[in-house]
Amino acid sequence: MSTNGLIVKLFLSFISLSSREAESFKEQGNAYYIKKDYSEAFNYYTKAIDMCPKNASYYGNRAATLMMLSRHREALEDSQQAVRLDDTFMKGHLREGKCHLSLGNAMAASRCFHRVLELEPDNSQAQQEVKNADSVLEYEKMAEIGFEKHDFRMVVFCMDRALESASACHRFKVLKAECLAMLGRYPEAQSVASDILRMDATNGDALYVRGLCLYYEDCIDKAVQFFVQALRMAPDHEKARLACRNAKALKAKKEDGNQAFKDGNYDAAYELYSEALTIDPNNIKTNAKLFCNRGTVGSKLKKIDQAIEDCTKAVKLDETYIKAYLRRAQCYMDKEEYDEAVRDYEKVYQTEKTKEHKHLLKNAQLELKKSKRKDYYKVLGVDKNATEDEIKKAYRKRALMHHPDRHSSASAEIQKEEEKKFKEVGEAFTVLSDPKKKSRYDSGHDLEDDTGNMGGEGWRSVGGGRGLAQSWTGFTPQLHPHF
Repeated sequence: MSTNGLIVKLFLSFISLSSREAESFKEQGNAYYIKKDYSEAFNYYTKAIDMCPKNASYYGNRAATLMMLSRHREALEDSQQAVRLDDTFMKGHLREGKCHLSLGNAMAASRCFHRVLELEPDNSQAQQEVKNADSVLEYEKMAEIGFEKHDFRMVVFCMDRALESASACHRFKVLKAECLAMLGRYPEAQSVASDILRMDATNGDALYVRGLCLYYEDCIDKAVQFFVQALRMAPDHEKARLACRNAKALKAKKEDGNQAFKDGNYDAAYELYSEALTIDPNNIKTNAKLFCNRGTVGSKLKKIDQAIEDCTKAVKLDETYIKAYLRRAQCYMDKEEYDEAVRDYEKVYQTEKTKEHKHLLKNAQLELKKSKRKDYYKVLGVDKNATEDEIKKAYRKRALMHHPDRHSSASAEIQKEEEKKFKEVGEAFTVLSDPKKKSRYDSGHDLEDDTGNMGGEGWRSVGGGRGLAQSWTGFTPQLHPHF
């Protein structure tokens, strides 16, 4: 035998041995695959490929194992190599399609499944996978429309449906996470983004979503760090660039407003908070604080109605914002709108049952009761800080104005009305001219007595003599039913 013949014989013998050894590795890989020990199966399929790198089925088997290990991109490469080696390898085309679909490439997946149907028109698995790919494409289109319309709930729904088939698609997961953030569902959004980053720490979209959640939770400094990192990974990431710019601008305006407030420059603070509110309408938590801050400034500037409006906007954005309820309640107290003040203080106390909140609520409830009884100061037409002499003078004037003798020729209806006012004047003077009764009236302690008769002395003599100073006795004041 010639030397060349010997070489050929040895080569063929080696090939045969390699093929047998490769088959042995494949069989061992199959055994581990059946046991669901996919890591070991991967190792043996790799050994088989190393021994026989032109065998399409080995790549197909390793692709199946990689899919079970959720290493879909590597599985896609093996599937593509398998069909390059054998274009009639149906399992290879199916696996390539499944990898494409898992990664969210529905159109590419559909092409692979249609190739299978060309080879075997009745292949039920390929028929079903075509439907799955079409569904993913449809949900993707619906999500795109929903995002444009800011219908973020629709987008989340569509992405959840799409991810049932495209479980490894980071693009779908990031879109879902972004929309969860826009809906204020920050823990869910953070969880999705973190899962992506565990698999791909360089994913700029996931870094952007992490930053977005922090930004919307008013953790602006941390948010900026994530936006900067996202831009480092993806320099053309426009959303991250815009969010980073907004975050920095918002922080600067807010801090400038806070400083102006501390300096007592309330007009400047009001303007700065107003400018900050125009930066990003979507940042609900920060804007709630800005509205509350502007409301505080408004109350300092005596713009009470504007302050109430700002605090109302704050609690609409964040219904758990205690500080805004407290600020609005104080504004209502300043306006003597005690019903509204009590409602806000009740909300606060139900949320945080502290001694301070209980005291504020009780005080508002007392002022509400006081506001619903007769206002003796108003009856006499005097200020609450009126002196004893001013009260006496006002009493004489009002008593003269409403004395029954002065209206003896009037109609019965007018006489009745003037008599009622005359009695109220006497009742008011009875209380306000007596230091102890006045003190109890001012403090609201008289409400706790619930005596039903605060002015029992009726019409009293002031300064001696008769005539106008003649006593009007025997009346019983009609107290407000809330007493």
